[in-house]
Amino acid sequence: MSLLGAHISVAGGLYRAIERADRLGCEAMQIFTRNPLQWRGKNLSDAESEAFRRALLGSSVTRVVSHASYLINMAGEGAPRRMSIDAAVHEIERCYQLGIDSVVIHPGSSKDGNRDDALMRLVESLDEILDRTSDKTVSVLLETMAGQGGVLGSSVEEIASVLENQGWDRRLGICVDLCHVFGAGVDIRSEGGYARLVSSLAKHIGLNRVGCWHMSDNRGARGSNIDRHEHIGEGEIGTIPFGMLVSDDRFADTPMILETPHDGIGDEGNLALLRKLRGYF
Repeated sequence: MSLLGAHISVAGGLYRAIERADRLGCEAMQIFTRNPLQWRGKNLSDAESEAFRRALLGSSVTRVVSHASYLINMAGEGAPRRMSIDAAVHEIERCYQLGIDSVVIHPGSSKDGNRDDALMRLVESLDEILDRTSDKTVSVLLETMAGQGGVLGSSVEEIASVLENQGWDRRLGICVDLCHVFGAGVDIRSEGGYARLVSSLAKHIGLNRVGCWHMSDNRGARGSNIDRHEHIGEGEIGTIPFGMLVSDDRFADTPMILETPHDGIGDEGNLALLRKLRGYF
C-alpha cells in the first residue's frame, strides 16, 4: 500500500505536525524543520527532539521527509554556495536528531551562467555535505525541477549525471515531483506516459533511489517550465499518473507527499481522491 501524506505545518512545535498528519490519516508527511526562508534556525533542544520522536511512535505516520530551505543553492558561487553547504549540513544534523531519514533539496541554479560549471559545483557541494555528515544516516534527495531559467535538475538524466559524477553515494537519491516533471516537458498524462517515466528512472537512477514523490497537478502546459501547483485532477495533468503511482507496488514504501493548494478541497479532498484511486489501476 502506498504511503500517502502531505506537507504539514509545524506551527506551535514540530510535534504538532504529527497530530495534524494523524487527523488527516496520513501514512507519511513532509515538514520544514525550520523556517525555509532563513539560512539557519536555532538549534533543537533535547526536549523538542524527544517530543517529536515520542509523538511519532504513537502515530499512523510511518515515514517523515524534511524539505530543506529554499535559499540553498549548491550550484552557486562564492559566499552563497558556502552558506548553502553549511545550511544543508545543519538540516541533515537536525533530521538525524529528530529521527527523520531523508531530506529533499533543490539541486540549485546556474544563475544563467555556464550550466556545466554549475553542475560540477553541485557535485562538489554534495561531496562536502556528505563527507561532513558521514556519521549520519540521513539521505539527500535531489528534487526534479520544472526547468525555469537556469534551474538545474529538470530531467531525470541530468540528476543521474550528478549522481554518477559524485560516485553514486548510497545516501543520494531523487525526489520526483510530478508537477515539475510535466512542466519540464515529460508527458505523463497516460498509462504509457507514466510507464515511460518509471522506465527512465529505473534505467538512469535505479528505483531503489526514488526516496519520495511530490504529488500535485500543474496549471501550466506540458513543457511550459511552469510549476504552478494545482489540486489533483484539476490541472493539465489529470488523474491517470497519480492513480498509476499510488497503485504501483514498486513504490509501496515510498512517501507520496501532497504539495497542492490549501484552498478549495485542501489536503483532505486530495487525499480522499488518492485513496479512491489507490488500487483502481
